[in-house]
Amino acid sequence: MITALHLTKVFGTVTAIDDVSFHVDRGEVVGFLGPNGAGKTTTMRILAGVFPPTTGSAAVAGRDVIDDAMAARGAVGYVPEYAPLYPDQTVEQYLHFVGRLKRLRGRARDRGVADALSNCGLEGVARRLIGTLSKGYRQRVGIAQALLGDPPVLILDEPTIGLDPEQVLDVRTLVSSLGAARAVLFSSHILSEVESVCSRVIVIDRGRVVAEGTPTALMRAVGARHHLTVRVEGPRELVVTVCERGDAFRIVEVTDEPGGAVRLLVETDDRDAGSRELARAIQAGGWALLELRHEAVQLEDIFLRLVQKTEARS
Repeated sequence: MITALHLTKVFGTVTAIDDVSFHVDRGEVVGFLGPNGAGKTTTMRILAGVFPPTTGSAAVAGRDVIDDAMAARGAVGYVPEYAPLYPDQTVEQYLHFVGRLKRLRGRARDRGVADALSNCGLEGVARRLIGTLSKGYRQRVGIAQALLGDPPVLILDEPTIGLDPEQVLDVRTLVSSLGAARAVLFSSHILSEVESVCSRVIVIDRGRVVAEGTPTALMRAVGARHHLTVRVEGPRELVVTVCERGDAFRIVEVTDEPGGAVRLLVETDDRDAGSRELARAIQAGGWALLELRHEAVQLEDIFLRLVQKTEARS
């Protein structure tokens, strides 16, 4: 549904993005991840038809963003980082206004506005002036206008910026639900946010895509490993000796606990295989397994390693 091929954009002497390529399929919510100034917004504006690339090509829902610009724009619901809202209009008036700009008429516009209000949880504030709404509700209005016309593609540029934690959670939940039948490209510089919403991640740094894949695939690409914490009721030396025989994991730390328990921290390339082998070893020793917990690898760590790899190559 979204295809970017070798996109480059130059502003004067500044190359904002350089040879950017990726795709997003229907039913995917893909995170576009990078620090401020990495090129996320420039790429999204090209896809939304705000301006053309210097070189390269892009298509949205099969429509070329240059050769078939109007059709491509009609297939996109775009939420810029700061949505252009009119504070002196009510939510309903604003959505009808945007509907007219999108050439929705009569009952089609009425249905579209009603659906957007419902999908974004705005029915209760439909007749309130936008200027009186909280920032969280204004972000919802920005997403609602993008949904008018039922576009198959949504491009969301930092949709949770400046929101409080509860508002962030609301927007994340909304974005996840919207991605079921659409292709969604969701940009952020907040790694935990991308991890919670997106099934796949595209990492961009200094205008170039440096990695793409699921968080697990990116872990493998940078050599990051899963960590497991296990608590066992048994003699320390014997527990360690038996567990050291495992092939799917490696013990990195051993701690004695009150009451004769031992805590092991192990690392593994395969979380499931490591967990199974560790549990079997403890069972074979006849000891009580008190706890077996996966310590999630933070996407922040993966991102930093990717950026460091890029810096080392440049």
